[in-house]
Amino acid sequence: MIKTVPTTPFKDQKPGTSGLRKKVPVFQQPNYAENFIQSIFDSLEGFQGKCLVIGGDGRYYNRDVIQKAIKMAAANGFGKVMVGKGGILSTPAASHVIRKYKAFGGIVLSASHNPGGPTEDFGIKYNIGNGGPAPEKITDAIYARTTVIDSYKIADFPDVNLDRIGRDDVGGMIVSVIDPVEDYAALMEELFDFNAIRNLISLGFRLCFDAMSAVTGPYAKEILENRLGAPGGSVRNFMPLPDFGGHHPDPNLVNCHELYEEMMSDDAPDFGAASDGDGDRNLIIGKGIYVTPSDSLAILAANANLVPGYSHGIVGIARSMPTSGAADRVAEKRGIGIYETPTGWKFFGNLLDAGLATICGEESSGTGSNHVREKDGLWAVLLWLNILAVRGESVADIVGQHWAAYGRNYYSRHDYEGVDTDAANGLIENLRDKLPTLPGTKFGDLTVSAADDFSYHDPVDKSVSNNQGIRILFEGGSRVVFRLSGTGTTGATLRVYIERYEPDSTRHNIETQEALADLIVAAQDVADIRGRTGRDVPTVIT
Repeated sequence: MIKTVPTTPFKDQKPGTSGLRKKVPVFQQPNYAENFIQSIFDSLEGFQGKCLVIGGDGRYYNRDVIQKAIKMAAANGFGKVMVGKGGILSTPAASHVIRKYKAFGGIVLSASHNPGGPTEDFGIKYNIGNGGPAPEKITDAIYARTTVIDSYKIADFPDVNLDRIGRDDVGGMIVSVIDPVEDYAALMEELFDFNAIRNLISLGFRLCFDAMSAVTGPYAKEILENRLGAPGGSVRNFMPLPDFGGHHPDPNLVNCHELYEEMMSDDAPDFGAASDGDGDRNLIIGKGIYVTPSDSLAILAANANLVPGYSHGIVGIARSMPTSGAADRVAEKRGIGIYETPTGWKFFGNLLDAGLATICGEESSGTGSNHVREKDGLWAVLLWLNILAVRGESVADIVGQHWAAYGRNYYSRHDYEGVDTDAANGLIENLRDKLPTLPGTKFGDLTVSAADDFSYHDPVDKSVSNNQGIRILFEGGSRVVFRLSGTGTTGATLRVYIERYEPDSTRHNIETQEALADLIVAAQDVADIRGRTGRDVPTVIT
């Protein structure tokens, strides 16, 4: 039986960078999740009888919303739902399943790298048929619908058993519970030389992977230990937990400090890595060296031809605007395309679909390629391992040789989390007002050469995205970027990106914050961060 349930709109359902993210108690309000899911369906056309993929990262409230989504899919006319066993599907695995089985789209239940638990974060986003996040024209339509929605449809049948793989006819719709790992693992075996990696490990190469009690655990356990032969215990915290073990599942140097300390020790493994809540981000640390996400993107792009999946070379690189220009130098030297987009993986989808880019990356620890339409943490780890196996050199050696060939982009991100929203918006507005007067202004020995509010003109669909971040460019190629994050759920997060290019190889071993010291002072002064936010220091420095 299909029920039509009267409802009233909520005023806070505007999707952010990647879907709708709120605290669990907000989603637990009567009709809150249902309103947003129905608004997704009401914004789509042509899905009658088609397949919908549903999965999530296993965080608290995941199973509850999956049951709602299955029943609402049946009521709205989908012919089939594919869902990961236990409700589990990493974000890149969900993208692959959508693409492999030619599903109409998918609902991904995750707040990515944000904390989980009864009072922590939850999220819902819609992915389109190419496997990627819905573009702005769809998310705008979803939001518009949430403001006027007056009812939703839901089928009345018992909850689906998510813990048993198999197919059932439920309410006139097929529900297929699938192994969440198998399809993804098979894809990785197609892309990478597992024999080469297996041989590297058999020769005594040591690795450790921290799954952070999040969704990548089962994938890493199966691939790294079971298929590639890494010793048991190489994959840590591999059991997905609803609260991620009480930890913050963002793979940065603050949350992964134990792994970092181990990798800096005398008896460090050869390679360390981590992934985040939903499996789309990565942290890469070699013995004695941390690899920034921006450098990782550039190095992977420069070496991708060494592995089977990219042996014919790559056609182009895409990076988000705040990501360092390290990848630009690879593209220039290789004679391939380079594309600078706003933050948000959805902006890469058109470039990948049009065959303009092969590898994409963001400074926020996201890297991926045209194998799916999401960033992919474990993919980046496997690409690093394959490159290490082929080159037979250490992570530190590879990074050092890359800097010598291309120069080093010193780079850091300073996050001010939980800032008063009005204060954060005021800071950005003040910067916007200053933009015309900044060129020529001096901050110590630094002189502003240009300043703007980044706008993106999509080369494929010709859409325009304005107000994507304030850029202050200095003579000599340094820059500072300011933007407000769209991934948090409390207050505002001000992100400040600081970058200096250094071509002189004799100056490639300066401590990063020291190398950027004058730019850090300039960023504080030009934006009056202390005066406008009351913050003397960032919450997190990466």
